[in-house]
Amino acid sequence: MHERVIRAALLVTTATAALGPPLVQAQGDGLVPTDFYHEVGVGEVAISPDGALVAFTVTTINEDLNQRHREVWLQELRGGRPSGEPFRFTDPTREASAPRWSPDSHILSFESQRGEDKDAHSTWFARVAFPGGEAYQIEGVEAAPIWSPDGTWIAYVARPPTTASDAETINRDGWIAPNAISATLSAERFDGRVITTMSYKRDGTATLLPHPASVPKRQLFVVPAGGGDAVQRTDLPFDVSRPVWSADGERLYFTGNELEDDDHNREATTDIYVVGRESVEAEALTANPGNDSAPALSPDGTMLAYLHSRGRGEETDVRVVGLAVDGSFQGIPRNLTGDWDEIPGSPAWTAAGDAVRFLAGVGGNRHVYEVNVNGELIRQVTTGDRHVGSVSVTRDGLVMAYTVTDDITPAELFVNRGDGGLQQRVTSFNDAWLSRRSLQSAERLTWTVTDGTEIEGWLVKPVGYESGRLYPMVLKIHGGPYGAYGNTFFRTFHVLSNAGFFVLYTNPRGSTGYGHDFTYATTPGWGEVDSEDYLAGVDAAIETYPDIDPTRIGVSGGSYGGFMTNWLTATTNRFAAAVTSRSIADWASLYGSTDAQALLDFAFGGPPWEQRELYNRLSPITYVENVTAPTLVIHSENDYRTPIGDGEKWFIALRKRGISTELVRYPRSSHGLSRSGEPWLLVDRLERIRSWFVHWLVDQPD
Repeated sequence: MHERVIRAALLVTTATAALGPPLVQAQGDGLVPTDFYHEVGVGEVAISPDGALVAFTVTTINEDLNQRHREVWLQELRGGRPSGEPFRFTDPTREASAPRWSPDSHILSFESQRGEDKDAHSTWFARVAFPGGEAYQIEGVEAAPIWSPDGTWIAYVARPPTTASDAETINRDGWIAPNAISATLSAERFDGRVITTMSYKRDGTATLLPHPASVPKRQLFVVPAGGGDAVQRTDLPFDVSRPVWSADGERLYFTGNELEDDDHNREATTDIYVVGRESVEAEALTANPGNDSAPALSPDGTMLAYLHSRGRGEETDVRVVGLAVDGSFQGIPRNLTGDWDEIPGSPAWTAAGDAVRFLAGVGGNRHVYEVNVNGELIRQVTTGDRHVGSVSVTRDGLVMAYTVTDDITPAELFVNRGDGGLQQRVTSFNDAWLSRRSLQSAERLTWTVTDGTEIEGWLVKPVGYESGRLYPMVLKIHGGPYGAYGNTFFRTFHVLSNAGFFVLYTNPRGSTGYGHDFTYATTPGWGEVDSEDYLAGVDAAIETYPDIDPTRIGVSGGSYGGFMTNWLTATTNRFAAAVTSRSIADWASLYGSTDAQALLDFAFGGPPWEQRELYNRLSPITYVENVTAPTLVIHSENDYRTPIGDGEKWFIALRKRGISTELVRYPRSSHGLSRSGEPWLLVDRLERIRSWFVHWLVDQPD
């Protein structure tokens, strides 16, 4: 093994170490809800600049503690190929994440909360070169490091420090808006909130947010790489984010939104700024309107690539611009993807500086794409029916590492040549338990709707499928609506497949990955337009697979998919049972309770009092008297994206009408329960969905 790895700072174990509880005998051959406890997630990939090691995070589930556990692992490479087995790098008794390499590849940083003090800073460093040693902290570095190209400086973003008394005042003042007019008789006894801003809650944060004026904004700090006093380089009335160094280490570029706290701002106002390492005040390089984000410096430091969008619902493109000696823009930014009708991810330069790369979802896949600096050619670099993520590339561009997931495999680590021509799988954490399960691969299905648009979907057959036997089917609907299904692992689909169902999942109009016009074809007609796509998909599936019983069709979805589940059961009679998760029943009431008013303003062309007829017309509650499908309503109690009031409204309306219905309320859970919720609750949710459809479409088909 490489000498520098032998002397790694932290506990090292082989990949054969136990990564989860022993397998439990499953009922049937396919996936069951409790298999979630065996899933291992790979992510946050960081290949060392010299290409000798790949760092990545490994997430496992501890069923007994009802927790996820994340560690940093390493894989040695020789000539861009795996050498030996991957091994655990960080202490298995502590959480660790966010691996980052120093420019010389000798130091790996990571985030790990250690000790009892939850407020203590959590950035640690470990040497992977001789002589090694214990994990340590660098004086002055209080957050994840961004090394300068020559490795002599570290930048980071954090909130400016405050004294303990200041912190107490800030926390308390955040509960009472500084501009509040109403008064209290006893400030000591009042423990409620006085709110004057619309941005007082955020999904995924259980407690209400303090008034933005009471919280220091995240600023940019710089400290010598060897440690010392951190120097605050910005003092701006908004949060600093995404800093990157110039090639010579003399300045930093970052993004910020000067109107981030303006409740009434509907424009795209994120800009790119530049600030000197030691002098010069921050200066805006871009101007509104428009969002300019994700800056990336070319290797020679002469050009900047970034993402630009004129506003919500507008196309997102990669732009490049020359840089003057003082770091300012030189010339007019050029659009490299103006003729490409998809949505590029954050840009990164090739080692030669002649092209820009990014991740993008196209159809059911997500891959690395490349466009040359003249914008004349866009090339797909990675291939296959899969989703590529967390891409990291060596300094010379000859090797890249990333995660891959497909329709029957959770994410694993892969390496590839820089040109995408020699992909190789590195990890196999999920192979052992998957080898004991029978999973059906998804089969692609397309159909055409009345305006000539082709719709793409996929169908998973039941485990143990026998031709000539009739089976029920469940239509699954994705959220968004500006999202997409595709060739990635969805455990819910396989749990239903194992329970004896065909599973149809589709990307109707409104989905991403099929061009800008396709994505916004349903705006402002959410439900009215895409209903045809779903119903035509059901017809296409039944025609293509005669073993689907047309009298036993279920429908299920979450978020926008929950809205569509409610909408389809209220406006059609095609479905014999439904499961609606984190759903919407009434757009007008949602407007006053969600943390996403801006999305509704865009989709409906204004708030409810300006578009009253449209909000009512597109609300499932308007047609609830037509629902006949037994419906399971699933909602998280701390969901601030689609608050539980809409789930309660739908449940009460169905219950009042005598429709078979149940409401499942999950505590301590936000909008992302199905993805990031407590393991016990996530598994329970899978079983609720499975058992509800089995009862109504298998045990009680009449």
